[in-house]
Amino acid sequence: MPERAIGVFDSGVGGLTVLKELRRQVPGENLIYLGDTARVPYGTKSATTVLRYAHEAARFLLEQKVKLLVVACNTASAVALDGLSESYQIPVVGVIEPGARRAIEVSANGRIGVVGTEGTIRSGAYERALRRERADVIVHTAACPLFVPLAEEGWAGHEVTRLATREYLAPLLAEGIDTLVLGCTHYPLLKPMLQEVVGPQVRLVDSAQETAKAVAAQLSTHRLQGQAQPASSPRYFVTDIPDRFERVGGAFLGEPLQGVTTVSLD
Repeated sequence: MPERAIGVFDSGVGGLTVLKELRRQVPGENLIYLGDTARVPYGTKSATTVLRYAHEAARFLLEQKVKLLVVACNTASAVALDGLSESYQIPVVGVIEPGARRAIEVSANGRIGVVGTEGTIRSGAYERALRRERADVIVHTAACPLFVPLAEEGWAGHEVTRLATREYLAPLLAEGIDTLVLGCTHYPLLKPMLQEVVGPQVRLVDSAQETAKAVAAQLSTHRLQGQAQPASSPRYFVTDIPDRFERVGGAFLGEPLQGVTTVSLD
């Protein structure tokens, strides 16, 4: 088991921010990434549909003999994490709980903002996770549907992104938040702009970084750490449009992304 890979899945390219952090924080681990690009985005789908998609993705990765499953999608984590954990006999790590724990740790005034896709915000998953950590926390949320296409377009520093960020975050800042959770795996690409808009008094919590920390902890707990030799290059699978995944994904990782295989989850 320790020599097997870690499986990571998302609806598209956003989960590559998690994969990038895994490569940095657990460099001895082999990684397999699945982007369900034929059915992206999950954030606008019903909970029933997302649950079905998540199980199909998990079964594919289990066929690749992975030792741990990372649900690198906030929407899928919100609606499918418990079901996946109950269905498969390997550790399953989502992106919501790690970010929520870190937000509680760093918030001084207990007023925490969360930004994410419409599906993630609608699910209320972050509010529940934050209140499990601290019952009296005050949570303010905002759906930011433009952030994903802006990140994929490479417009992290564009004036359009600045205007959208100010519009989305103004209500949260008016509530006096001191911590902002980036509740979508695309959003780390926009961190410089987000920090500029919220100012230095607001801490940003990057769920990709916190998820990688949680994976490292699970590997240790279950004695699944890979050996110290250098890991092989990640293997990438998508369900549609590999060329676009390579182009956009390369920008996410900051290096060329090649060798993408197209598969069907049906």
